[in-house]
Amino acid sequence: MFATATRNFVQEVDRGGLLIPVSSLNDTIALLTVVVKRKRFWPWQKSKYIPTDFQLNDLLTGDTPIKPGVIEADFIKYNGTFGDHIQGNVDANFAHTNVSLEGKDSSKLQSLFGSLNKEEVDVQKLLRDSKDRILDMSHELVQQTREKPRQAFGIVKERIFTTQPCSVIEEVQQGGQCGGGLSLCGPKSTKVSLKENGSLSKDSNITMEIPIHTTIAYALIELEIKHDGRYELCLMSDTAGYFEVDGPDKKAPLGVFGAPASENSHLRRELEQLRDHFQLLSALPATTRSSLLQQIPKVLADPGAVCSLQNVLEQMCFDKRPALDEVTRTESPKQNIQAVLDLLEQSGHVDSTLLLSAFHLIISAMDEMTNDCLSVLGMCCSLTVLPALELLVQCVSGKGELPLSSAGLAALTEDVYEKTERLFASSNVSLKRDGNTVKTEISSLPGNHPLVLCIAVRGLASLAHCD
Repeated sequence: MFATATRNFVQEVDRGGLLIPVSSLNDTIALLTVVVKRKRFWPWQKSKYIPTDFQLNDLLTGDTPIKPGVIEADFIKYNGTFGDHIQGNVDANFAHTNVSLEGKDSSKLQSLFGSLNKEEVDVQKLLRDSKDRILDMSHELVQQTREKPRQAFGIVKERIFTTQPCSVIEEVQQGGQCGGGLSLCGPKSTKVSLKENGSLSKDSNITMEIPIHTTIAYALIELEIKHDGRYELCLMSDTAGYFEVDGPDKKAPLGVFGAPASENSHLRRELEQLRDHFQLLSALPATTRSSLLQQIPKVLADPGAVCSLQNVLEQMCFDKRPALDEVTRTESPKQNIQAVLDLLEQSGHVDSTLLLSAFHLIISAMDEMTNDCLSVLGMCCSLTVLPALELLVQCVSGKGELPLSSAGLAALTEDVYEKTERLFASSNVSLKRDGNTVKTEISSLPGNHPLVLCIAVRGLASLAHCD
């Protein structure tokens, strides 16, 4: 709940920027707090940031602490409301039986942060004060971090914090109705009719009070740490921190995976490397694929649930099975996540590790998407629309244009096309109709948004493939 609120805030005020949302109220984030940056399972995923209980001064040798200048200023007044509404109906009629199901889900999250301030260090003074300072390489935090690959240190250079008590409010409404009828009749019998109707509803309203001076987002300066404890500040945003190992000329940088996904050829190459994962999903039993496509929109309705499911799957890929209470405290997302995990376990696939990896791939891509993107993608999870989206993804990674008369694009009615256009635009890809042709164009904005869109659509379309 708090993590979703801070993530929404960062997406609204600093999308594609340097701010990192705080994921837990238990995290104490102050200037110069040491944060561990960890690369994720897939190379294109955003790094995970783990705040520690230590300040930079706790890791330095010597008795003289660094005291950088601090600049504080008003930042913004922020109150946001985000919500989703999902409604569905299913009617089935057989020779002597009819069944009807109706479900409604709606959720609203209000982030009433009010007036926020920004506090940042004087980087030039920090740079001067850091000259000739040395990290204690025997410190346990340093030892534990450098032992694991793909990790680095950053220190908090800027934080956004509350200036008054505020709140985050979540309202969830769930309802469903079930009706059924069974009629029995024979050539010499009286018609017998049995009817049954039931309904289920569940509402929740949770208010979280946020104290004053709570950090909701922060920015880092990463450290290039030499093997002898000397360090340098990474002043450029495209320079990644690292621990140097085994000598002055060797280092283990985190780096950036390849080139940005800004060209068709790059997208095509990346998707080709993931082809086996999509084929594995296509090969699942039809009932499993159908059930997963019914559950995924429920997860997509809550960005926090997407993040939680991604975390669970990532740990399971490393043979760990976390308790769902550890990743989400809200009952509805917990039930949806458990339903997905049950379907994967019951699929009967001979290699559960490969299946988890393939499904983790598409959920990880969704976790990189904006809330708007997730909302629209959830509306497009149907057996008719997903094949059309897959054709457009092939267009994005191919020639960049496709006849609207192509087989498979019939599902793109005016309403569906508008949703599709919005979905692609949220991922830095534009759709343009030119007569009987649709053209795609990837924007030059930074980030891997086009790649994660293509992965998510290809993965979902794999579940929608006909036998």
